[in-house]
Amino acid sequence: MNKVLMAMSMSALLFATACHSEKEKAKEEETFLVTSPILRDTTVTKSYVSQIHSIQHIELRALEKGYLQNIYVDEGQFVKKGQLMFQIMPALYKAELQKAVAEANYAEIEYENTKSLASTNIVSKNELALAKAKFDKAKAEQSLAQVHLGFTEIRAPFSGIMDHFQVRLGSLVDEGDLLTTLSDNNQMWVYFNVPEAEYLNLKQHAANDNMLKVNLLMANNEIFEYPGVVKTIEADFNNETGNIAFRATFPNPKGLLRHGETGNIQVTIPLKNAMLIPQKSTFEVLDKIYVYVLDKNNVLHSRNITIAAEMPHLYAVSSGLQIGDKILLEGLRKVKENQKIKFDFEEPAKVISNLSLYAE
Repeated sequence: MNKVLMAMSMSALLFATACHSEKEKAKEEETFLVTSPILRDTTVTKSYVSQIHSIQHIELRALEKGYLQNIYVDEGQFVKKGQLMFQIMPALYKAELQKAVAEANYAEIEYENTKSLASTNIVSKNELALAKAKFDKAKAEQSLAQVHLGFTEIRAPFSGIMDHFQVRLGSLVDEGDLLTTLSDNNQMWVYFNVPEAEYLNLKQHAANDNMLKVNLLMANNEIFEYPGVVKTIEADFNNETGNIAFRATFPNPKGLLRHGETGNIQVTIPLKNAMLIPQKSTFEVLDKIYVYVLDKNNVLHSRNITIAAEMPHLYAVSSGLQIGDKILLEGLRKVKENQKIKFDFEEPAKVISNLSLYAE
């Protein structure tokens, strides 16, 4: 009986060893796909969070105290420059103007009489000068009263779209109270912050094309149909963030963009002779990017690389690889360091043209 059990145990051990050997052999004989980096002229798109502002966005405030007698516009309405929007009850200011007009008329008559008397030396030149001063003061007070009366009418300083009302008809408003806001959306200013290193790249690119052209990705993930240009860059970097603010100007003829919206500025920068590899040929360890490089004996070695730019399915590599290097394209999870493999080489141009097919 013991001999039979021993024979069975030996058979099982030999079978297990044979299976393990077969698996190891199959693993060693598996063929992996390998390619190389390629040099190409391409473009890279940088994206920056942005804030959208009207080219003119102001608060309309009351310049005089009084009851809000009339509202001639509605919230969200487009108004033209000079259009009457609000009317503060003008009765008091009309009365003050009438009083100022009367006093100016009286001072003028007094001045003319004094002038006649002065021409015959009945009154002195000093009395004439005093009468002239009183007349000038009365005219100034009349002009001031006219201005105060004019302030009871609030008109649009430029054409634009109104926001919601801060007051209602009949409200008692004081000087300086906010009535509404007005936005000129004919053009939009879009602000975005750029890190120092990227600022240098953008400036060098803009130096060739005079003005940097940009696109706006709106909140619905659609590109705004009109491109913009960067016309203004702030003078100083923010020492806390290391960023500098750019301002792009976008035409807005259809009025789609509004003050206060958000989006993403997209800047496309050309790359000359960029070394490109597929993203899927890389793996990450502790925030560093690696590839498996095949040596002359077909043995894999991991190598750290530096990424200059990221594109869909592609990395532009700035250091760590050379054009002739062979890198593992597929099966990164099936291999290990210093493993010898069998491989099929695929031309990098073919790999790049079919990346969407290779993407896992």
